[in-house]
Amino acid sequence: MIRWLLIVALFWFQGTAWVLAKPNVLFIAVDDLRPELACYGKSHIHSPNIDKLAQTGFLFERAYCMVPTCGASRASLMTGVRPTRGRFVSYLASAEKEVPEVMTLNTHFKNNGYHTVSNGKIFHHREDNARGWSEEVWRPKGNGLGYRLEANQKIHKERGKMKGRRRRGSPYESADAPDLDYPDGQIAEKTIADLRRLKNKEEPFFLAVGFLKPHLPFVAPKKYWDLYDHDDIHLPKNYYPPKDVPKGTVHAYGELRAYAGVPAKGPVSDEMARNLIHGYYACVSFTDAQVGKVLDELEKLGLAEDTIVILWGDHGWNLAEHTMWCKHSCFETSMHAPLIVRAPGVGKPGQRTRALTEFIDIYPSLSELAGLPLPEHLQGKSFVPLLKNPELPWKSSAIGRYINGDTIRTDRFRFSEYTGKDGKFVSRMLYDHQLDPDENINISEQASQLETVEKLTQDLRKYRTSSKEGRSKK
Repeated sequence: MIRWLLIVALFWFQGTAWVLAKPNVLFIAVDDLRPELACYGKSHIHSPNIDKLAQTGFLFERAYCMVPTCGASRASLMTGVRPTRGRFVSYLASAEKEVPEVMTLNTHFKNNGYHTVSNGKIFHHREDNARGWSEEVWRPKGNGLGYRLEANQKIHKERGKMKGRRRRGSPYESADAPDLDYPDGQIAEKTIADLRRLKNKEEPFFLAVGFLKPHLPFVAPKKYWDLYDHDDIHLPKNYYPPKDVPKGTVHAYGELRAYAGVPAKGPVSDEMARNLIHGYYACVSFTDAQVGKVLDELEKLGLAEDTIVILWGDHGWNLAEHTMWCKHSCFETSMHAPLIVRAPGVGKPGQRTRALTEFIDIYPSLSELAGLPLPEHLQGKSFVPLLKNPELPWKSSAIGRYINGDTIRTDRFRFSEYTGKDGKFVSRMLYDHQLDPDENINISEQASQLETVEKLTQDLRKYRTSSKEGRSKK
């Protein structure tokens, strides 16, 4: 705690402020993790380690990604810059190629005296902004999808028999295998070794850890599948498209169809659907166990009191809601993601807030917590004041987009507007979360909602014209 208190201690000499000490940062990213965790009120999920982090830290109940696909979401988060129609569009988005003039989060910390390390998946592209890391980016060997090494080798042998995009193995697997047979187990092991090594460095560390699961395929050791009774797993109550939903807003989940055994068209069988849900749950628990190993080591090494810990999922995920799988939509299930922060000495443990938060807020928030200056390009808003007072009046909206759709979440509504390549209006959706939290009835064309639709349309259009500007004042 002494070291943490020194973070805010400044020595003034001839008009210059010197930070005497800085906190470490443990930056944990989890691919495709939706807020289906016990700490988010989902008691059927076994997530004791992430729950413990929430109990000792601060949980954001309504945090939203900027783009519901991994590459674009991460590029936006790591730059603190909003997506646009031509920037951060797909899973292949690259911060370095699309906004080369912007200093990324890891580079900002490195330039301010931090030793920066990347394990697993932080940027989508391993080479993206590599100069912002003090060491070579480390990822476990394999195909990047998280299969066991043995299963991955088998898939490579059989690829010649597969046609088109269907060049992946099964979308789920339950094997009687140890954690270390999987990439995420190896990522946890590497991170633990790094913590032991970095403890002895003079510089503070920014250690980024990107776990792959619960991204498809849903492969995890059998012991995590066994945490759930298959007979208790059912399809969601809204396993149907929303009423009056515009054409094209409910997608055909092409990402899932790339896996063996998944039909090329039409719905999956109910049993496959239940297996997919079961597998997703197992992968959440598997990753939770890896997070626990890393956090336990942080405690054992005596680093917890000097280390900011942040855990985030890069976007939401659909588990058959509205017949969809994967992300890639402007629905709440794709945009809503978990965010938990533990900053020793700031706020009270176990607090939470319903304030609307955007992932572009992470960059300025971590910078402020570490006592670093805020770069002028940032478009987010530091949530540090919320850590101290969760009830503060805050943002009126969280805005994101996917492909041709812009979406805005307010306290009560989610509104999405779709435009063509020429920028002209195509369709829209409006859901009232006070009356319809599962977004089952599109009310955008109801006469009683004309005023709400007009206001939210204007808010979205203001965002589109101002998204290239500097730091947000919203």
